[in-house]
Amino acid sequence: MMKTEELKLTEGWDKTFPKSDKVDHSKVTFINHFGITLAADMYVPKNSEGKLPAIAVSGPFGACKEQSSGLYAQTMGERGFLTIAFDPSFTGESGGFPRAMHSPDIDVEDFQAAVDFLSVQDNVDPDRIGIIGICGWGGMALQTASVDTRIKVTVTSTMYDMSRVAGNGYFDSADNKEARKAAREAVNKQRTEDYRNGTYALAGGVVDPLPEDAPFFVEDYYDYYKTDRGYHSRSLNSNDGWSVQAGTSLANTRLFTYAGEIDSAVLMIHGEKAHSCYMSRDTFKLLNGDNKELMIIPDAVHTDLYDGGGKDAIPFDKIEDFLKTWMK
Repeated sequence: MMKTEELKLTEGWDKTFPKSDKVDHSKVTFINHFGITLAADMYVPKNSEGKLPAIAVSGPFGACKEQSSGLYAQTMGERGFLTIAFDPSFTGESGGFPRAMHSPDIDVEDFQAAVDFLSVQDNVDPDRIGIIGICGWGGMALQTASVDTRIKVTVTSTMYDMSRVAGNGYFDSADNKEARKAAREAVNKQRTEDYRNGTYALAGGVVDPLPEDAPFFVEDYYDYYKTDRGYHSRSLNSNDGWSVQAGTSLANTRLFTYAGEIDSAVLMIHGEKAHSCYMSRDTFKLLNGDNKELMIIPDAVHTDLYDGGGKDAIPFDKIEDFLKTWMK
């Protein structure tokens, strides 16, 4: 028996982007097979009729649906798709306890549960469902595409392979036994302290104040998560971050083992100057078929694909065309 948890959902518009008058917005909930109830914003094109193509959106990793994923969902709603932007388990308005935890298996299940929900809506064509994943949830979207054959199209934007970062460090700078052992010792020490204290220490979100010697990618995150541009009170990255021990599962996992077996269409988008661009370039090489495409946005950095970066960096026309082409 599936049992849905009653969530306390915000009634007012509290997004980091303006509300569109071209879509009808509502709050919805659905349940994953771990029994966690997820909260989502639904965007439906105004005056739409019949069964619509549908998209589930999530990301970035540590963000909430009021930030980038909601912008993508609302924009694609304006373009004729029924969309939902959801908060992953243990974060935002979604259920799950303890808070600020995650597991790659549950992350993938959240996307699959979103597809479950969309598949049974009266105004959705279940044969035209796609997913969009941003940043770390781009990696989870691609991993979901490797296991869920109901998904016709997957779009990743400024994708992070979180398992690679957790195991190898940024830019693979810690890809050796000694570095991984040190990381394991630190997190296992924290597990002991957490159990002793009966609480889960948080890793902290984006650093604030910004150090003078911060690397560019930290500056990039700060410019989004810690300013009026993208700050949100329910965003882990904008505030206290994930649980310290939340990365354990990622460090013990490798995504994309079966990426080469994805038959459905995949569009990967990344900024040319993003510190993370190597992840999309490398992962794209794993894919097979003439329905796969890598699009590099000139001069764009990582967070430019969160909200456009003030220069319309998100290629919504391309996303719309790709989705409609491969959803036929």
